[in-house]
Amino acid sequence: MSNVPVEVAPYRLSGRVYGTLVNHRSALQLIGEAVSAAPYKAAPQAPVLYIKPRNTLAGPDAVVVVPRDADELEVGACLGVVIGRTACAVPERSALDFVAGYLIVNDVSVPHTVYYRPSIRFKARDGFCPMGPRVVARSAVPNPDNLRINVSVDGQQRQSASTAELVRPVARLLADVTDFMTLSPGDVLAVGAAAPAPRVRAGQRVAIEIDGIGRLVTSFVGEAS
Repeated sequence: MSNVPVEVAPYRLSGRVYGTLVNHRSALQLIGEAVSAAPYKAAPQAPVLYIKPRNTLAGPDAVVVVPRDADELEVGACLGVVIGRTACAVPERSALDFVAGYLIVNDVSVPHTVYYRPSIRFKARDGFCPMGPRVVARSAVPNPDNLRINVSVDGQQRQSASTAELVRPVARLLADVTDFMTLSPGDVLAVGAAAPAPRVRAGQRVAIEIDGIGRLVTSFVGEAS
């Protein structure tokens, strides 16, 4: 089933993609003692979200432009949760009932050191959110909290992580997010990437593989003069 396109509601993504910062234990560890410094003085007590607007969205086999003002880009490989029905204040125990399926999100960014509120210029360049290769039905993924994620660059493995290492597992994250905002059918919630993020340059090719979800390939090219 996971290798076949599935017809689950919604049939089209809404175009709204929400990312989650510092939700992978390795990302929190990378911040280190700075997490206790001003202005935050503690680890996040609620999900830290950001938006990947429509101009960033791209599909499988996308070509991403490395802008002239960046020597390299970061690849944020994460699981994307596709919402199947309107989710508002859903309890954790039934949160997965609101999921239509899953896909791979490649959250591309300009390298930066701002952990909680990165500039739009870093996260929202055109094409900076390839997704795919398809929506895999929730029923085909028995446990979204135990999926291996592998990232390779030009055929060489650069990162190995797992959704088992999320600070907030998928159901808990959905419950916490919908406690303060409504998610609609077709919305995608990226659950958070491991750190440090692999870096790529123009001319390189990235493949992200997630158990049971598939393989998402993205190529990077330099910006034309």
